[in-house]
Amino acid sequence: MNEHEEKRVDAYRSFLLINEIDKEEPLTQRELSRRLGIALGLVNSYIKNLVAKGYVRISEFPRNRYSYLLTTRGIAEKSRLAFQHLSYFTNLYKITRKDYLELFRSLQAAGVASVTFCGLDEVAEIAYLSLRETGIKLAAVMDNEHGAKKFFDNEVAPLPSGFEGGDGIIVITSLKRGGQLIDELVRRGVGRERIFCAGTKPIIPEESREGS
Repeated sequence: MNEHEEKRVDAYRSFLLINEIDKEEPLTQRELSRRLGIALGLVNSYIKNLVAKGYVRISEFPRNRYSYLLTTRGIAEKSRLAFQHLSYFTNLYKITRKDYLELFRSLQAAGVASVTFCGLDEVAEIAYLSLRETGIKLAAVMDNEHGAKKFFDNEVAPLPSGFEGGDGIIVITSLKRGGQLIDELVRRGVGRERIFCAGTKPIIPEESREGS
């Protein structure tokens, strides 16, 4: 991901956090981390930044719970980010569709017959549309946090049970939790060389190539 895209993701995460804060529920940072799929340390960093900018103020409740409240400036910032991201998601669709299609065509050219998707959010459906333009099959779908039991006609399995599908090739299909999912897969013993993201040029392990 280039610097421009990193800034867009950073702004998107800020928007998600502000949106949760606007619900005015007493929350721990750990709960915000779980809801948004953002690392706890990042949540802490984002909140400090929002407080410093005058967008959020904090009230403490018993048992280490806090109420994060939007200020007048925070409400205006939420509206600005919402407008910005309407345009962003239009561009996101075009860019992500192209990046996944290039990734899947490269995998197909390397002899990969099927893949496993890991992570479900707004880009997963875009990835699936791109996959259908190639001859590669979707062998499995993994996500520990997604509430749906099916993704199109595929059962959504927890991460530990999906490693053998898709010729051993796993494609990250979550924008918000991409880094987190990669770390989790590696921690569970998946080789980093088997994990791919849109926008990267794949180097395919020999044993994953069709007919090898």
